[in-house]
This record gives sequence, structure tokens and C-alpha cells, in this order.
Amino acid sequence: MMVAVNAQTFAPLQFAGVNIAGFDFGCGTDGTCIISEVVPPVYQLSGVDGLGQMQHFVNDDGYNVFRLPVGWQYLTYNQSTSVLNETQFSNYNMLVSDCLSTGAHCEIDIHNYARYDGEIIGQGGPSNEVFAELWYNIASYWQNETNVIFGVMNEPHDIPNITTWAESVQAFTAIREAGAITQMILLPGNNYTSAETFVSSGSAEALGMVRNPDGTFTNLIMDVHKYLDYDNSGTHAPCVTNNIEDSWYPLSNWLRANGRQALNTETGGGNVDSCVGYISQQIGYQAAQSDVILGYLGWSAGSFATDYVLSEVPYYNGTGWNDTLLVSMAMSPMTNMLVASVL
Repeated sequence: MMVAVNAQTFAPLQFAGVNIAGFDFGCGTDGTCIISEVVPPVYQLSGVDGLGQMQHFVNDDGYNVFRLPVGWQYLTYNQSTSVLNETQFSNYNMLVSDCLSTGAHCEIDIHNYARYDGEIIGQGGPSNEVFAELWYNIASYWQNETNVIFGVMNEPHDIPNITTWAESVQAFTAIREAGAITQMILLPGNNYTSAETFVSSGSAEALGMVRNPDGTFTNLIMDVHKYLDYDNSGTHAPCVTNNIEDSWYPLSNWLRANGRQALNTETGGGNVDSCVGYISQQIGYQAAQSDVILGYLGWSAGSFATDYVLSEVPYYNGTGWNDTLLVSMAMSPMTNMLVASVL
């Protein structure tokens, strides 16, 4: 089956941005987090100028959203609890405040793979009640910030029961109860929130049952990821696919048929020509489906070294910022002209 990629059918994409990583450093896919390995992308804490990066991305590239991953253990200072450690939370809030100061949307992302120290939330690990209280405490702080997006959980995987996981995701109700009534909330499925398997894994159906307290699914957005390397791991520089036929076409059809929307909060590739080509095709197709695909965020900038295989960290030359190849040639809205805010 061949799918057209060159025709923009609907309005431009709503969002484009990048992950500003560092508060998640030390977190593994088993839900363990070594908080001593955190490198906050906050100049006052680490010398990494996350604010400067974000200002550049907004002013020079037209980005309008940043994802700010953080480990659960960091926020609670290694306690399997919902209680936020005042100092740790204050440190993380420095990044959130920097992000909000740019005028962009800012996603709070708990980066724990649906686990805490190896145990799955609601399925042997922290209870749904503890998870809900964690989100209540977080959301209470930003309840009136309309530009805050709440990312319930990064990349759940190997979940034994997707229906039970959907019940854990429903813990986001605490966000609404904290007063964050209108903000977007991102709902994560199984298999590392893979866009390719979101429907076939049963994640779409299970998360489709998750509702706001008033019974609606307004601003409940499906959270999906998709890389373009040969094994979908996001660990190799070359890209081999645009993901359209296997991932974005079936996902878009399901979203449209069910009146739902999704946001691609992790995608990317190496700073090589193959990724420039395939990423451009992927973004072009997403823009043609912008009634159901809201946008994309690259992985990753922030505290990564510029030689990281998927680095989107701009290089500061003393007078200004210079983007990586992939950002400058494909992902920047100033280049692709597929995002509403720069048209």
C-alpha cells in the first residue's frame, strides 16, 4: 500500500518542539533512577544553559513546545511516595519556569516507564492511589498555567494487562481534581508508547475508555513515540523508514474514526542525510493529518553532549546558537513551514 505524503489536507501542525533532557538522566527502563546522575539543564545548577537553548529554539526555529523529563525518584528524593521533596521539586521547577518564560507549552513528563524500582504501577508496584496523589501534588503547583501539559508516564512497556494499566492512567483524574481543568493530559500506551503498535497492542482501545471526571475526553491526548532507525530503538544514527505506512497511516485512521488526537512526543534520528529525508517525509505526512496528529517533539536537547547519537543540542559559538543538521534541515518549523505558529 502506497500512501501519499505530499498533500497537506488540513490545517498546519499545532506543535513542534524538542525534549530538554537532564533531570531524567540515570533513569533506566526498569524504573530505577540514580539521582546522582542527574544533570539539570539549568545554568544555575549545572552550567548547562537550558534556558538559552529554549529561547533559541523559540526565537530562531519557531518551536512552541518543550518536554521536560524528570525521574519520580528525583522529585521525591528516592522515596516511593507521592510527597514531593521541597528542594528537588524547586530545582525541577527552575526548568519549568525557564520553559514557561519563553511562551512555549511545557510538558511535565514523569520518566519512569510505568515503574518504580522495577515494579509496575498498580500491578505490584506503587498503588494507583499513590500515583494519583503524586500527580495531584504536581498539578496543584501548575493548576493555573494554561501552557503546562501533563505527561502521565514515559514509555510503559511489557505491561501484563493493558486494561489494568488504563486504570492506572485514569489516576490522572487527580490532575483535574487539583484544579488543572483545561490543560492537555497525555495518555501513554504499552510497548514504549510505540505509534506502530498503539492500535494493534490494544493500547488505543484501553486508553479510549479513560475519561475526564465529567465523562468527556476533552484534552486527553494519546501519547506516542516513533523513531526511524532499523529497530525503532532510537539508538542508531541512520534512518531507514518514514514510518508512514506501518505507523502513522493506521494510527491516523483509528484516531479519526474515534474522534481522538495524538502527540508524537519522541522522534528523531542521527544528524545524517538519511534522517533529514525520512524525518521530513514523516513530518509532512503528520501535517497532512493535523486534524488528529497535533505535532512532534525531537529527542533530544538539554544536557546531552553534542556528540550524542541523536543530539539536537544547539552549539553556542560565543555569539549565537547553531543547530544540528537534523534540526536545521528538517525539524525546525522555520525550515519545514508546517507548524501554525510560524506560518
